[in-house]
Amino acid sequence: MQTLSVNGYDIAYLDVGRGTANIPPLVLVHGTLGDFRTWNAVLGPLSRKHRVIALSLRRFFPEHWNGVGNDYLMAQHTADVIGFIEKLNAGPVNLIGHSRGGHIGFRVAQARPDLLRRAILAEPGGDLEPALQPTSLPPGPVPLGPRVPIAAEMVRNGDIDGALALFVDGIDGEGAWARWPAAPRQQLRDNIYTLLGQVGENRKPFLKSEAKSINTPTLLIGGGDTKGALAVIWRVLAEHIPGARTAIIPGTRHWMFEQAPQEFCDVVLEFLAA
Repeated sequence: MQTLSVNGYDIAYLDVGRGTANIPPLVLVHGTLGDFRTWNAVLGPLSRKHRVIALSLRRFFPEHWNGVGNDYLMAQHTADVIGFIEKLNAGPVNLIGHSRGGHIGFRVAQARPDLLRRAILAEPGGDLEPALQPTSLPPGPVPLGPRVPIAAEMVRNGDIDGALALFVDGIDGEGAWARWPAAPRQQLRDNIYTLLGQVGENRKPFLKSEAKSINTPTLLIGGGDTKGALAVIWRVLAEHIPGARTAIIPGTRHWMFEQAPQEFCDVVLEFLAA
């Protein structure tokens, strides 16, 4: 593990693989309750030809945050990723963002396209503005937004496993949390207090005009079995980001890179090599 001081905060990251001079680094941005360990299943395949840099966002593991403070903001995390890429001093990078990290990746592409060669957004999280909303959503769980304050209140009351079950089952299906292996469960526990910050993170909805303004070559990836809003958002964005490509990982849900790591890597590497 290494750290890089960005905007007054030491961002922890893993840096694996060497790549070559003509291949940009690949920066990985995790989602809610994740950290640089989120990507363990795909670091090996991705780093065979690429220098892969997986970071932990502000207030995530290895920090054990207590939820106190006012800097857990979507805008702050976006600024941190921008500053991190600038401090790498490696030229434009490729970026993969998952879930909340996909939202951050979208914002980086919107604000600083000069920093990106290609962007890969794996089921980016957030809300769509009314102009982007489909007339109906497929069956699925309640969108993440309304669940976060409920889970955060459970955390405040000491019901950590209850909060995690509400969060994970709501995304990946009833009973998913109980079936998760020990290591991923511990990772989410290590970051549980970031849910307190997420309640007031001031995340803006995706706007049609913003999607149309993205000029970074973009790939949007979804799990074949993902339900509800998360199955819709990436498809809608793909319709409006100029030239966007799409890919589906069959038989997977939101954490598709853990459920089918080789298939996920194959899709990513093909896009990066194009």
